[in-house]
Amino acid sequence: MNLSTIPSKEIMPGYHGKLVHSENMSIAFWTVEEGAVVPEHSHMNEQIMHVQEGRFEFTLNGNTKIYEANDIVIIPPHSPHSGKALTPCKLIDVFSPAREEYK
Repeated sequence: MNLSTIPSKEIMPGYHGKLVHSENMSIAFWTVEEGAVVPEHSHMNEQIMHVQEGRFEFTLNGNTKIYEANDIVIIPPHSPHSGKALTPCKLIDVFSPAREEYK
């Protein structure tokens, strides 16, 4: 595979993802529009978020912080979390097990 040939999907308003899945994990390469919001949610998947570019406000278990380039957040399974792009952002999310709803 080559990332440049993977089609982008708008999974939620303002979140454009190139998604790759294996049997046990998923990885999402996001391009996020400024002001785009992910409402609070939780899921069974363990998640690691990496901010590549931009400023991203992220709330995990009621704790809100602003993350910037090279910041990494580990999100345990079933933990409530939400986010908002304060600037245009590029994010990478890794999920285990695979995010079936993103396939």
